[in-house]
Parts: sequence; C-alpha cells; structure tokens
Amino acid sequence: MTTSSPPHDLLPLAGDFDPRTRQDWTALVADVLNKRRAEGDRLAPDAAAEALVTALDGGLGTEGLYLREDRPLGVPGAMPFTRGRVVRDGTVPWDVRQLHDDPDAARTRAAVLDDLEHGVTSVWVHVGEDGLAATDLATVLADVHLDLAPVVVSSTTDQPGAARALLDVVGDRPTAGGNLGLDPVGAALRTGTTPDLGPLAELVREAGAHDGWRAVTVDARVLHDAGASEVDALAVAVATGIAYLRHLEAAGIDPVDAFGHVEFRVSATADQFLTAAVLRALRRVWARVGEALGVAETDRGARTHAVTSLRMATREDPFVNVLRGTLATFGASIGDADAITVLPHDTVAGLPERFSRRLARNTQILLAAESNVGRVTDPGGGSWYLESLTDEVAEHVWTRFQEVERAGGVLAALEAGLLREWVDTAVAERDRLVATRQRPITGVSTFPNLADTAAERRPRVALTTTDAAFAPRRDAAAFEALRDRARTLERAAVTVRTIGAQRDFGARQGFVANLLAAGGIATTDDTTATAVLASSRAQYGEHGRAAVEELRAAGAERVLVAGRAAELGDAADLVDGEVFDGMDVAAFLGDLLDRLGAPAEGDPR
Repeated sequence: MTTSSPPHDLLPLAGDFDPRTRQDWTALVADVLNKRRAEGDRLAPDAAAEALVTALDGGLGTEGLYLREDRPLGVPGAMPFTRGRVVRDGTVPWDVRQLHDDPDAARTRAAVLDDLEHGVTSVWVHVGEDGLAATDLATVLADVHLDLAPVVVSSTTDQPGAARALLDVVGDRPTAGGNLGLDPVGAALRTGTTPDLGPLAELVREAGAHDGWRAVTVDARVLHDAGASEVDALAVAVATGIAYLRHLEAAGIDPVDAFGHVEFRVSATADQFLTAAVLRALRRVWARVGEALGVAETDRGARTHAVTSLRMATREDPFVNVLRGTLATFGASIGDADAITVLPHDTVAGLPERFSRRLARNTQILLAAESNVGRVTDPGGGSWYLESLTDEVAEHVWTRFQEVERAGGVLAALEAGLLREWVDTAVAERDRLVATRQRPITGVSTFPNLADTAAERRPRVALTTTDAAFAPRRDAAAFEALRDRARTLERAAVTVRTIGAQRDFGARQGFVANLLAAGGIATTDDTTATAVLASSRAQYGEHGRAAVEELRAAGAERVLVAGRAAELGDAADLVDGEVFDGMDVAAFLGDLLDRLGAPAEGDPR
C-alpha cells in the first residue's frame, strides 16, 4: 500500500511581513551607528551604509547588504563559463595536486608514492635550481602509473629542460595527461631576467602529439606573491596568455589549437569569497578571449589550478596556516578550480616533512569527500554577494588588461615599468594596513603565541635572481623580522602595569601585552625590567604621575604609557609616552626593541 501527500500550495512564509527596502535597512544601520555619536556628529542613512563598506585590494570593495538582482546566471560548461568549465563529477570533484620541490631524488620519489597511495590524484614536480634536477625526474616518477595519475612540472630556471625531461619519461606510453609548465614570462618576472619565448612553439608541438597533454601554465602567483593585488595579477596573466597565443601564431600554430594548451595557476587566499570570485572571473574573461579567436564554445573554459597563497603564510605559529589553507581550499572549491594544491603549513620554514604533506593533502580530501563541498558545481552561484563580487573582479581585470594592451602587451608593459608600478603601489598600501593592524595577521600581529615558533626544517636552495626580480614578499615578514630581533636581545621583556585597579583596566593591560608579543617582547612581573609600560583608559592626571614615580622608584629604567590621546593629557611630556590607538604598531615595536637593546641613561654598558 502506498500513500501520497495531498496537493497543496507553497507556504507563504513571508506573507505576513511588510516588504522592506534598502532605505529601510540604511535607516536601521544609521540608528545603530549613531547611538554613541553626539547630536552634531550623526550619520545620514546613506553615509551609515557607506561606513559598512570594506575595501579590498585592487579597488574592490564589499558592501554591508546585497539585494536580489535579476541577472542571467548561465550554466556550467557554457558561455561565459562563470559557473565552471564543466559540470563537476561529484565522485571526483577536483584534481588533488601535491607539490614536490625537494632536490633529494630518493626522498621525493618516496613522497610522491606516499601521496598517491593516500588520496592525491596528480603529481606536481618543481625542477631547476630551486627544486629537483631535471636528470632526476625519471627516478622520481619511476613508481608513478602515468596512465592513472597526471604529471605536471614547473621550473623557474630551466623550463625547456624540465619539459623535455618529462617528455622523455612519457615516451610512447599511454598517459592520463599532464602539463609541461612552460611560462617564460613568469620565470623572467621571478628571476628579473629577459623572457625567452624561443623554445615555446617546438615544445607545444611535441606536447600536442600526446593525448591529454598541454604545454603552457600561466602562473599568476608570481606577481601575487610579490605583492600585486588579485586583480592586477589576473590581468597580467590574461595578457601573458594572449602574448603566448600571438607568439605561437607567428610560429605557425593556429591560435585555436594553441588556446587549448593554456592553463592558469592562481593564488587562493583566506578570503574565500574573493578566491571564488577570482576563479569565476578568470573563466569569464578568458572565454571572451576564446570567443574573439573563434574557439568553439565548448573549448573556451579556462583550465585553472589554485594554489594556497604563499604570501598569506606565516613562519611563526605555523599551525594557523592550516586554517588559512582550509579557507583558501574552500574558496577554490566553490570557485570550481580544476586542480587544487595546498602548501604545507610549514612551507615557510623549509622543505616539508611527511606529516605536513599529509595534513596538506587531507585538507582538501576532507573538504571534498566528508564535508561534501565537492559534490556540487558552483555552489555559490546565485549568491547576490558572490555574483556581484565576480562582476566587479571581471570588470576591474578587463580594465587593467586593456591598460597592458595599450602599453603594447605584457612584454612592453614589463619593460616600461608598468608592472613594477602596480606591485609597488599595492605593497605600500598593504604594508600600511598590516603595520597598523587594520589588516591583522592571526598568530603574528594579533593573538601572537611566543611559545609556538617556527619548526626546524631543511632549507630550500636560494634562487639566483637580479635586482629586477619580483621576489615573493609575505605579509607577515615585517613582524617576523621584529621577532628575530627580539631573540637576539639579552632580555626582550617588559612589565605591564595599570594606572588604577587591575580589575578596572585589565582589558587595556591585556591589549598591551598582546601588542608587545607581536614584536617578540614578553611580559614579566619583574619591576626592574628594562622598560615598564603603564596602561590606562583613565585620565592621566595625578594618579598617572604617581604611578610613574612608583615604578621608577621600584627600579624601572623607562616608563611608557599606553592609552588614548585624549585620555593621556600631558603624559607624553612627563615620560617616554606612546599612544597606541591607530599607531604604526610595527614601527613602535621596532623603536621599543631599539630601546631594549640600547643601554639606558647612566648604564655603564
């Protein structure tokens, strides 16, 4: 016996609620933000909504509210390919690709086999001066079933050698495909040399003789790691891809055929929605290029390989990198990356060990298989926020791309200094935000843990570069340099005291202690410490003066006062005062380390 539900209409869940508009929302925002504002300082509704806008790199921004908009969403596998190159296979959602750059061939061979036995689906080997020797590639891949696992190579110093070594390994054997990793512009950017596109056409032809093989990987990570915004890195990547197509056409290779050889490698950051928007926008822009070239619609979708950002990785408190990598992987997943690589959490310290490689690969295996993120194609499609952000990224990328083209193409733009200008501008603004902690780095500039330091790892070989190189530049480097300075001091510790009862000003005391730890400066109860920092939110006044004298009488050589400028009064005239709110934290900590390392007045040292 079977039963069926009686027919019924859809429940009008919102039927008893009055419709609300953006104006209603902005009025509510203004009410909240104006609660603590003086009568003459109140924000109008539009200004209140503007106050909730968050600025992102590259001229992007996120608003406080996104409302439904009627827009054609499209479908995966069709123009404009925003929603994915193909419909995702829920059983194999994306290619789990692990990076191997250990120059020890025996170690790398064992690591490759270990990864493939535990869930990795393709192998990425970095070859050259800062990786494996090309002559060792056959040894490293000896245990790999090339008909089951795709193999890709990359190189900064010897791309033709790496490509030919891989082709020699492949020979006439049946394979699952792979990529020769040719990107002469990216290599030149990284080393500060002149791009050599000479070997490109011949190797493209050789790769084309093997089913499932591509020759070119445009690596947008080079500029991103050097400090460029996501928009600028993507625009240069698109311009680079077009430069390769033009070069190959001049060498007699049809642009339609060359188009299929291009893959893009992009950085995935802890901003999960921006990462997804970048991948979606890249496919849209590259599909437009394919359309202009006359590529068949089914072949216009860009192949993408997302790699967790080196720029966001930290040396200190490295396990926080696991959280960053998880967010980045999630963003790459909802952005429908074809392949994802998670850099091990200890990659900054040196060559990763077996445990960190296991943790890296399991990050995406768990997301794909156990959280079911990988079972849906374009899970963010239709999100008013993600769709709007994708539009904004695509528009900004296209505008920047046109600037490169007006400069004569990517090679001419590089020679003219346009790319350097973009990177330097982005770095200067980001450094300001990081130094003032308006862009906090967990575990480094905020919530630092002095007991959890970098792991000891075998060092990588340093890459030979010129002064023109776009070298990787991690956001945490400035604070990590402060930590290194602190470790060289005989005593990098201060005592923190409050002006008034600790129960009243403990929050300020904790704030100061965490701020100091960002520079590697510990707190101590010893009142004879080289520097003593008295903190308070109260008026400085007589209580503050008395507290300073008491601390000096106890043996303190220097007294610093932490508080708000309006609350400190004339404190700075009485002591070595510093005001913390809105300050350049990195500069302050550097100055304090100078004081801790220098003898105080009257010190016989």
